[in-house]
Amino acid sequence: MVRHPMPKHWVIRYPKENEKIILLEKEIGVPTPLSTILVDRSIETFDSAKQFFRPSLEALHDPFLMLGMGRAVARLMQALYRSEQILIYGDYDVDGTTAVAMVYLFLQQFSGSNIRYYVPDRMLEGYGVSLQAIEQAYQNGVKLILTLDCGIKAYEAIASAVALGIDVIVCDHHEVGDSLPLAYAILNPKQGDCTYPFKELSGCGIAFKFVQACCKYNGWKYETVYPYLDLVAISTACDMVPLVDENRILTYHGIKQLAQNARPALQALMEVASLAGNVTMEDLLFKIGPRVNVAGRIGHASLVVQLLVEKDIKQARTLAQVINQQNLLRRELDHTITQEALSLIAKNTKLRKSNVLFNPDWHKGIIGIVASRCIEQHHKPTIVLTLSNGKATGSARSVPGYNIYEAIASCSALLCQYGGHAFAAGLTLPLENISDFQEMFEEVVADTIADHLLIPRQSIHALLSFQDITQKFVNILMQMAPFGLGNPMPVFVSNHVYASSYSLLKGQHLKLQLYQLGCKQHYTAIGFGLAAYESLVASGNPFSIAYTIAYNYFLGNKSLQLIIKDFKETV
Repeated sequence: MVRHPMPKHWVIRYPKENEKIILLEKEIGVPTPLSTILVDRSIETFDSAKQFFRPSLEALHDPFLMLGMGRAVARLMQALYRSEQILIYGDYDVDGTTAVAMVYLFLQQFSGSNIRYYVPDRMLEGYGVSLQAIEQAYQNGVKLILTLDCGIKAYEAIASAVALGIDVIVCDHHEVGDSLPLAYAILNPKQGDCTYPFKELSGCGIAFKFVQACCKYNGWKYETVYPYLDLVAISTACDMVPLVDENRILTYHGIKQLAQNARPALQALMEVASLAGNVTMEDLLFKIGPRVNVAGRIGHASLVVQLLVEKDIKQARTLAQVINQQNLLRRELDHTITQEALSLIAKNTKLRKSNVLFNPDWHKGIIGIVASRCIEQHHKPTIVLTLSNGKATGSARSVPGYNIYEAIASCSALLCQYGGHAFAAGLTLPLENISDFQEMFEEVVADTIADHLLIPRQSIHALLSFQDITQKFVNILMQMAPFGLGNPMPVFVSNHVYASSYSLLKGQHLKLQLYQLGCKQHYTAIGFGLAAYESLVASGNPFSIAYTIAYNYFLGNKSLQLIIKDFKETV
C-alpha cells in the first residue's frame, strides 16, 4: 500500500542577491547559490568562511570557563590521588553510553582498579540517577560519583548520596529546573550563572570538556583526548544538538577520525553496518547511532559500554554481532508498534493538535522511535506512553519550532517526573492521570503552537538549474559538511524537470533518471517514500523537485545522486 505523504509547504530561505552575497562570492570564489547559503547562515567574511570550512580544534573554548569546572577537576584529582573508589554513572542512550565509555577509558590511565561504571536498566530503573545505584555505590565503598548526561534534576538520589558521604559531580546538558541538586560540583552551561560561551554541547560533549580540563590541570597537551572525538561525534549527531560553534568542530574532527583511525568497537560496528571509508552524519544517525542505542532499548546498555571500551578487535566484532542481532529485533518491534500507534491515531475522530498515545504492552525501549514515526505521518507534537513499574512512562517528540519540554512542564502537576529539552523529552505519571494528561497537554499545545508549525515545511536554500551542478560546485558543497541541526544539508529546487525513466522500488520509493531541456546532463535521483508521486512523474509534464545532492557508494563505486525530498507541479 502506497502512503501519501502530507503536502509540504516550501519555505524559501535564501535571500535575494545582495551586496554581501556578491562580496563573499568574490572573496572566496564560490558559486552564487553556495555563497547565498553561506550568507543565510551568517557566514559573510573570508575569516568566518575559513573557520567554517576548516574547523580548528584550536578554536575550542577553554574548559575552565565553564562554571564549576575548577572545583570538579580538583575533586576528581583528589579522588585519584587518594585512590578512592570512583563510579561513572551515565544514561542508557547514545549520548550517555558514549560519555561513560570516554570518561572510563580516560580515567583508566590513572587508576583502573578504582574506576567502575554503571548504566541504569531502562526497564527496571528508568531514566536518571536511581536510588538503587546510590545504595549499590555505598555498599561498594564509592566516594565519588560522576553523572554523565543526567543528574541535573536528580534531587532525591543526589541528596541520598551526600547523606551517605558520597560526593557527586554532575555533568549534564539538559534543561535546568527551578533549583539545583546538592552536588559537589555541577557542569552544565545552561545554569543561570554559567558564562561559558557555548550552551548547546551534548552530554558527551560536556564530558569531553571535563577530560580536556583534566589535561590542562595536569599540564598535558589536548592531543591526549582528541582520540575520543569519534565518540563525541556520534553523541552530537544522535542527540540532535545544533552543529554550530564547538559542536561543528568536535563533529568535523570526530568524523575524520572514524574514517581514518576508528577504535576497535566502532570499526566493528561499521563492519556490521556495511560502512567503509567515507562516513557521513547520515551514517552516524541511521547506521551507527541506532546500533549504539539498541542495547539500552532491547537489553541492557552496559553491553554497548563493554563494546565501546573494548580494545581487542576480535572481541569487539563478537560484541558487535550480538548488538546487530538486537538491532534486527528492534526494527521488527519498531514496525509493529508504529502500525498500532498509527491505528490509534486513525480511530480518534476529534480534531487535535497533539497526539498522546498509551498501550501497556508496548516495548519501553521503542516508544521514542515510534513517536518520531508518528510525527512523520501526522506532524503533531507526540507522546507515546507504555506501562512500566506500575506507572505510565513515555517519550515525547516535537515538530520543528515547538518546545515540547515547556509544554510538558505546564502539565507537571499530573506528572511524577519529567526531563529533556525542546525537541525530545521523557516523562512518568500515574496511570489514573493519563486521560487528564491527554486533555491538559492538548489544551497547552492548542494554546501555544502556531498553526503553520502543524504543516510540514520544506526549507529551500537555493534555486538551481542542472547546468549549475558542476564538479566544482559539488566539491565545495561537500566541504560544508557535517550537516545537521543548525547547519542543514542544503535543499535545492529545480523547476521544469522531466523524467526520462523511472521505476518503483519495494512499492514505496521512486528511482528516476531526470533531465532539463537545454541541459545535456541527466541525473539519477531517488525519492524515498515518494511512490505516491508516480502519476506526476509518468504524466510527461514538467515538474519541480526539492532535493539534496549526495554521493552514492555501492560496491566500491562512487556516483552523484539527487535525493528528492518533495515534488510539485511546475506552474
